[in-house]
Amino acid sequence: MPSESDHVRVWLVERDYNNRDLIVLTYATPDGIRAFRRELAAQAVDLDSVTAAEDVSPDDLSSVADPDERERYAAEATRMAEEHDPAETI
Repeated sequence: MPSESDHVRVWLVERDYNNRDLIVLTYATPDGIRAFRRELAAQAVDLDSVTAAEDVSPDDLSSVADPDERERYAAEATRMAEEHDPAETI
């Protein structure tokens, strides 16, 4: 089992809704190069569980191919890291 130190800290950069009534949270690394997406049922969301940052396994991260999206994610992840405690609910 991986240890906590094997995880990568990612910051909330986007919250969206899809046509399946799911809330899609996107967390990204501070450089915007990798992202983690989490889908939650809108009716079942406990807003206290949505935090500014999460520590995830590198295996759960995907590459962000679009350079504009990467830049936007990097800017938002940096802003979140500067303004929020990782465990702060958002």
